[in-house]
Amino acid sequence: MAAKEILKFCIEKGFLLDKEVLDLLNESNGIDTETGKLIIEKIGAFAQKRVITRSVFDQNKEKLNQILFNLPGENKTQVEKLKIKLGINIEISREINEEEVRNIVKGRVREIKPPLNVRDVGELNLSGVKILSMDPTSSKKIEVADFVKHYRNRYSEMSNLFKERGELENLSSINKISGNNKNISIVGLVNGKKITKNKNLLIELEDLTGKITVIVNANKPDLFKKAEDIALDSVIAVKGTGSKEILFVNEIYFPDSNLAERKKSPVEEYALFTGDIHVGIDKFLENNFMKFIHYLNGRLPGAKSEEVDKIKYLFLVGDIVAGVGIYPGQEHELLIADVEEQYVKAAELLKKIREDITIIVSPGNHDALRIMEPQPLLDEKFAWPLYELKNVVLTGNPALVNIGEKRSKELAFSGFDVLTYHGYSYHHYANTIPRLMQEKAVHTPEKIMSYLLKNRHLAPTHSSTLYFPSVEDSLFIRKVPDIFLSGHTHKSGVTYYNNVLVISSSCWESLTAFQEKTGNKPDFCKVPMFNMKTREVKILDFE
Repeated sequence: MAAKEILKFCIEKGFLLDKEVLDLLNESNGIDTETGKLIIEKIGAFAQKRVITRSVFDQNKEKLNQILFNLPGENKTQVEKLKIKLGINIEISREINEEEVRNIVKGRVREIKPPLNVRDVGELNLSGVKILSMDPTSSKKIEVADFVKHYRNRYSEMSNLFKERGELENLSSINKISGNNKNISIVGLVNGKKITKNKNLLIELEDLTGKITVIVNANKPDLFKKAEDIALDSVIAVKGTGSKEILFVNEIYFPDSNLAERKKSPVEEYALFTGDIHVGIDKFLENNFMKFIHYLNGRLPGAKSEEVDKIKYLFLVGDIVAGVGIYPGQEHELLIADVEEQYVKAAELLKKIREDITIIVSPGNHDALRIMEPQPLLDEKFAWPLYELKNVVLTGNPALVNIGEKRSKELAFSGFDVLTYHGYSYHHYANTIPRLMQEKAVHTPEKIMSYLLKNRHLAPTHSSTLYFPSVEDSLFIRKVPDIFLSGHTHKSGVTYYNNVLVISSSCWESLTAFQEKTGNKPDFCKVPMFNMKTREVKILDFE
């Protein structure tokens, strides 16, 4: 390949070519000048980059593979070695010497070891972690019919919850209501709410058979307050008197989450919960995080070794890295501007944690993957350093994870079910639900989490988060967890709701200009530690 001609071509096209890329093309014997020009022009146009570096090739391997695949037939054999050097999966051409290929691969391709349980839903691994539910990623085109199926299925599943409870008298579908009825009950999806001139509250409910308007009288203050806090698109049940034209409500029921007991493990082990590390931003509290790591490794002066030695699980609930382009002006606050390098740094830190602690990692809106929920596993293209850590379990968002199961006859225990959800929907409810607004729940997110447990859904309102309308609603809380864990708000809080332990994690970045503008008042470096035998929760402070 004529290097001078390639460089001249780049100047004419407005590209700057990194020497490493030029050497890479030259090392791939058989790459002719025209093929080299074609590759550079197409990848530069796709990546919208004027400076073509090795990282541009690495970050766009899928597109590069497509470009190489679509080259004219006579160029096919010229690019096979280039594919190997770039680590692109290929079917090796017979014209390439097998031993030569083996040597190239050995020197160039990184071995990716999948983390524990990365895709094995329902399988218990040696560290005592089992992923109970994690929704598969779908990439199909979204149509109106998908939303219809989604909401129909949500209604059906929620309706079954009410039927199982058996507390609704004369339960009827909307189309079967006729004449005047006393103590009739219906289950419906909330289609709309509005206040009348007389200050009463009208709610439009919908089931699979039709719609009905129900009225909550302002003269019933307790019932009215309960009705005010109903979220749009949630599924509720009402009991009242009236006809198919209008029903006067006497009682309102929510799906709700209840546990009969607070289970305890027969073995004293500890689980820790944190998240929102934001590696890569200039506000990252790295010294504090290192203090936390020293604690986990038993090297922090004053730490109780008998407790530290029994720490078995560490949950990181999203926003492992700061990401790129998440909010206006973020680029001026980044110490590490490349998201892949952010994950490299994050992995370097997590690798310092002793290997007998299993680290369960779920994504958030700052991580390098789609923001639409449910979020899949962290993208291996960017987060590959985490895939190489032996004690890391990757999950989606949300996910239901079981920890601490014991299968021996002497210590039989079902473990704790932990529901992890980053919390992207929370600000919507803090700013729209009257009770949560009055209580300033944006600063006490455990109240928002309790509200959503009451609704048995992580984001019932259509506009509260970006979501994929799968037939099976991924944000519906099918199984009531023992522990409900979230992040996102950067506020630390612990409470119980109907025997469910609710934990909101703090963060590891100091106040940013963007947070200051939005009125956020974060908590820093607070880590709840849960004793699985006594259920004691202690807040570790590394600030």
